[in-house]
Amino acid sequence: MRAILFALLLLVTAVPAQAQEKLKVIASFSILADIVEQVGGERLTVTTLVPAGGDAHVFQPSPADARAVASADILIANGLNFETWLDRLVAASGFKGRRIVAAQGIQPRKLAGHDHAGHSHSHGPADAKAKAGKEQDDPHVWHDLERMQAYVANIVAGLAAADPQHAEGYRQRGAAYAAQLKDLDTWASAQFDLVPRAHRKAITQHDAFGYLADRYLITFLAPQGMNTESEASAETVAQLIRQIKRQRVQALFFENVVNPRLIEQIAKEAKVTVGGRLYSDALGPRGSEADSYLKLYRLNVERLVGAMRRES
Repeated sequence: MRAILFALLLLVTAVPAQAQEKLKVIASFSILADIVEQVGGERLTVTTLVPAGGDAHVFQPSPADARAVASADILIANGLNFETWLDRLVAASGFKGRRIVAAQGIQPRKLAGHDHAGHSHSHGPADAKAKAGKEQDDPHVWHDLERMQAYVANIVAGLAAADPQHAEGYRQRGAAYAAQLKDLDTWASAQFDLVPRAHRKAITQHDAFGYLADRYLITFLAPQGMNTESEASAETVAQLIRQIKRQRVQALFFENVVNPRLIEQIAKEAKVTVGGRLYSDALGPRGSEADSYLKLYRLNVERLVGAMRRES
């Protein structure tokens, strides 16, 4: 009888452990979710708040999002004020789990006020931009593969602290993934080296690529500034069109998270062919050309270099 009771006790205590075998993780947006999956492996069930193709700048959480956050073990966000809606969502949900900020401790590039008639320029070191207006942190860290190695390390540390029994697995997968990012950075540098500095210029709809600009010495022009919620003024658009014509910029792109209408208008008036889609703040849908962070980054580099080399 005692043996039967002991066996039943073991069975009862084992059930919760099995039920919690996979940690429930919420990632704030799709690029981050993919990176967390690479580090977490089979230990995690990862869902994302802002879906693939979604724009985190204008995202409005739903009651279903609040319920998902409430039931999660871990919530992972980018930080740097990218998810301006997240604190309200957490408060509304009553979330009690562990919160990880992927960009914690990373030195961000700084953005000054939107000078140059409202559109932002990125060309070399970030401090060259800090000329006027209130500085703010640029949250688009994922466009800098060097900083992203520290970003991955923060995710590894957070998961290891939440699940110490499997910490070594997180560290191993994180180290392997960081090595892939380093190799991709080396490849991207070699690709941009094929383009003369004078031809490293591109137009995108909002100023999401500043880290990439700093890393590979590119000038990006963006009529909407850093946030897709802002509206480009007629004066800004007109000035940008004149600049495109004067500098003969051919690398003009729309983004996967933004309505392409403004870029199409600029291309028509400047008599420039749109070079296609760049992926700025979100992955493409599953099974698409950019359904992982590594694929997204490589594709962006290939399209930028291809358009810039047409100029040279």
